[in-house]
Amino acid sequence: MKTFITLMIVVSLMLSPMTYGQRIKDLATVQGVRSNQLVGYGLVVGLPGTGEQSPFTEQSFRTMLSNFGISLDNNLKPKIKNVAAVAVHALLPPFIKPGQSIDVTVSSIGEAASLQGGTLIQTFLKGLDGNVYVIAQGSLVVSGFGAEGGDGSKIVVNTPTVGRIANGGLVERAVPSGFMQNDYLTLNLKYPDFSTAKILADTINTRLGADPDKGYVIATPIDAASVRVNAPRGVGARVGFLATLENFEFTPAKASAKVVINSRTGTIVIGQDVRLLPAAITHGGLTVTIAENQIVNQPNTLADGETVVTTQSIIDVNLDDTRMFTFNPGVTLDELVRAVNEVGAAPGDLMAILEALREAGALQGDLVVI
Repeated sequence: MKTFITLMIVVSLMLSPMTYGQRIKDLATVQGVRSNQLVGYGLVVGLPGTGEQSPFTEQSFRTMLSNFGISLDNNLKPKIKNVAAVAVHALLPPFIKPGQSIDVTVSSIGEAASLQGGTLIQTFLKGLDGNVYVIAQGSLVVSGFGAEGGDGSKIVVNTPTVGRIANGGLVERAVPSGFMQNDYLTLNLKYPDFSTAKILADTINTRLGADPDKGYVIATPIDAASVRVNAPRGVGARVGFLATLENFEFTPAKASAKVVINSRTGTIVIGQDVRLLPAAITHGGLTVTIAENQIVNQPNTLADGETVVTTQSIIDVNLDDTRMFTFNPGVTLDELVRAVNEVGAAPGDLMAILEALREAGALQGDLVVI
C-alpha cells in the first residue's frame, strides 16, 4: 500500500481597490545614512575540550603569547583543545560615536565542535578601508549544543559553532557621514519606480508649500529611485526638517504586474494587475504504479532441484481524464485563481501552466521564479 501526500500552497494576493498612505521613512532611505560592515579574526578560549588543534590556530596562539612577551620553542606542540579560531563580524550603525557599544557575532572557522562556554579575547574589527573601528571582547552566548557518544554517534541542536556577544564591541572610531555635505538631501526609494518617485516629489512640494508652476521647487525626482530635496544647512534645522519630512504620508504607485513562484516550496504569489490574453489550456495527469511480487517455485518432490524465488513486476498505467479550460481577454486575478482551483492543479502543474502561458505570450506580467 502506498500513500501519496501532496502539499499544495497557492497564495493569491488580491489587493483592495482602497489604498492607504505610507510614511516616507517606511518607503525611502536618506542617501549617505547607512550602516557599515566590520570583520575581524580572533581566538575563543576557555572551551571545555571542544576546541581544535589546527595549524592556523596554533600559529595564532603563539602570536598571542608573543604579544605578552612569552615565547615557545618551535619544536613544542602545545595542546590547545580549549582554543578555537573564529571570525568576528558586526554591523556599525550610522551616527554611532566612540565609546558606545554594539553586538558582535562570533563564528568558528576551523574544526571546533562547539563554542559553548568560551570567551572571545580582544579582537580588532576592521572596515573596508582597513581601519579599526571596533574592539570586541567578552563571553559568548551560544544557543546550540551537541553531544557525542563513544561509538561515534552524536546529536546536534541548532548551531553550537556560532555565538553572540551582546554589547561586546566597543566603538573606537566614528564613520564620517555625508548627511551635512550638501545643500540638499537625496531620498532613495527601496523599490524604484518612476511613478512613485514623482508622487513622492509632488507630496513633499505640496506639504511644504512649494509652487512648481512659479519655479519654486523643494523636491525634484532625479530618476526612478531618487528624489532630491532642498534642505537647510544648520545641523539642528536639518535634523528637524528631516524629522518632519519622513513622517509625511503618500500613496505609492501600483507595482508592475508580477507572478512570483518559489520552486522549492510551491508557493505562488500573483499580483493584482496580472491579466491574460485569450488562451486554452489542457490539464491532465499520468500515473504510473510499479509493484513487485515475490513468487516461490518449489521443485518436484520426485526430482532433484532447489527452491527458486522469482520476482514478478506489475506495471499499472492510469491516465486521468484530460480537462480543458479557456481564458477570455482581460481575465482578472480572481477568475484565474478560480479556474485553476476548479481543475485541481497542483503547484507543479500550475507552475508549468504559467510558464507555458508566458511562452505563448498570453501572460501580461513578469514571471519571477525564485
